[in-house]
Amino acid sequence: MFSQVITEFNRATHVQTNDTQDKRRPFTKAELQQFFDLADLEPERILNSGRKGALAAWRDAVAFKVLYGWGLRAGEGRQLQLVDCSRNARAPGFGEWGLLRIRHGKAMRGSPAKQRTVLTVFDWAAEALEHWVNYGLPRYGQPLADLFPTDRGGVVAGRDLWKRMRNLVDELGFPPGLDLHSLRRAYATHLQTEYGYDLSFVQMQLGHEHAATTSIYTIASPDYRARHLEQVLSNTLRRSVGERDGARGKADDET
Repeated sequence: MFSQVITEFNRATHVQTNDTQDKRRPFTKAELQQFFDLADLEPERILNSGRKGALAAWRDAVAFKVLYGWGLRAGEGRQLQLVDCSRNARAPGFGEWGLLRIRHGKAMRGSPAKQRTVLTVFDWAAEALEHWVNYGLPRYGQPLADLFPTDRGGVVAGRDLWKRMRNLVDELGFPPGLDLHSLRRAYATHLQTEYGYDLSFVQMQLGHEHAATTSIYTIASPDYRARHLEQVLSNTLRRSVGERDGARGKADDET
């Protein structure tokens, strides 16, 4: 569960933008927490400064959570509409946000856009989307079909989302290599290394044709590798102690 840690009083100061090209990577869980915190704080900062754009900042903060929360590409998330959200009969606790229908997936050359259904796995993501639909989206006027609209009636542009994200990431001073796709990379990585989901499930969620493609996304963090090593060593030690005690007991019985 992601809860706000960063506030107006402990946020980092803005740092110089780094435009160098670096190898793209996923967010770590700690980075993701801080990023979401600062994105949530941005509308309040804009309101307090007297500037316009607080609603757009709120929209973008929710869009970032949706991209991560369902492992979506930027284009897939931007083009979501209310009709794409529905219940999952096997997970009624998510309400109307139990699954998302993706109608604008990445297409093969010469083929139409791929469609898939992504199941909801994070309750906090469903709550963020529900809160936006009930309290944020109506501020753009009625009726609305798009989940992430603009004042001019279109959908938020990918370049605008990236600009917002880059400003937040730079302010937090994160190491280079993060982009909008890093949210999708983090989703794939965290589902497997942090939450224990099977590779085949993650593959279906991401809409990958081949499991090898999904495996490329899975980049274990140093913390995960350390925990996994500790678990392996502990299991090995327990087996060793068990085998030793068993052999000792057998020897006692023979004597």
